[in-house]
Amino acid sequence: MNPAKSVTKPSDVCQVRCFNEELVHQIGQVLPGDDLLESAQVLFGALADRSRLKILYALRNDEELCVCDVASLLNIKVATASHHLRKLRDLSILKYRNDGKLAYYSLKDPRVADILCYALRQLVE
Repeated sequence: MNPAKSVTKPSDVCQVRCFNEELVHQIGQVLPGDDLLESAQVLFGALADRSRLKILYALRNDEELCVCDVASLLNIKVATASHHLRKLRDLSILKYRNDGKLAYYSLKDPRVADILCYALRQLVE
């Protein structure tokens, strides 16, 4: 028998159902609801792409950009910019308006920019 194989490793799984029931109960009382967490999940999922982060940052000061302007800014194809903008619009993060053949996008809720800018500031400090 190989001695190295017979050594048991400590388990990283608890062997009891709940150790600190009072603390678990207290934390459970203040956990956000599923609807709010789902909204946060959608927002953070949208922020999980570098191009979309750049778009949101560009729109942070109540700016409004055309699809072709976003493509130029990010140095990507118009179709790619359109895809990212549509994704953000579908997630209710951006709003858009048509002006002839041009489609302009802006932030639907400025708090998204606040969250992004706050996160970026924290990473710099």
